[in-house]
Amino acid sequence: MLRDAKPADFPTILALNEVFVAVLSPLDDAHLAQLHAQAAYHRVIEDETQVIAFLLAFREGADYDGSNYRWFAERYARFLYVDRIVVAGGGQAQGAGSALYRDAMARASAAAVPLITCEFDMEPPNPASARFHAKHGFREVGQRQLGGGKRVSMQVLDVSRAASQNLERES
Repeated sequence: MLRDAKPADFPTILALNEVFVAVLSPLDDAHLAQLHAQAAYHRVIEDETQVIAFLLAFREGADYDGSNYRWFAERYARFLYVDRIVVAGGGQAQGAGSALYRDAMARASAAAVPLITCEFDMEPPNPASARFHAKHGFREVGQRQLGGGKRVSMQVLDVSRAASQNLERES
């Protein structure tokens, strides 16, 4: 079931984030509550018993302090920035991440938001994220060198193009 995240989900969201903290930034209760309050999109997928995936994203103009978000804000007037998408191991094979991205694309399209933006690690490499984002139509628009030898690929998805490609696949 796909639905809006709520504070009762925070312990599970924090646990999922911790599993993948090597490719995400750390998150604690206070920071998650702050991000949730500012988010334009914070949705979860739950199976019969618990949350197995979440996506947290911000629109342009958000009071968000991430340097990658600011990089996109300097270049694009309207966008939905994916701060993080996390899927538990079993949910990956079930298409939970794809379901979250389809939902985010539909919401962006309905709000006339032309782009979904994100980044993923190139150093250290995150090939699973690279494959996942390429599969959904994201393309690289730049790279950033961050501290500690970390390098990220800055990615953009054209929402209208992705929607028309999804329609073509479904017909």
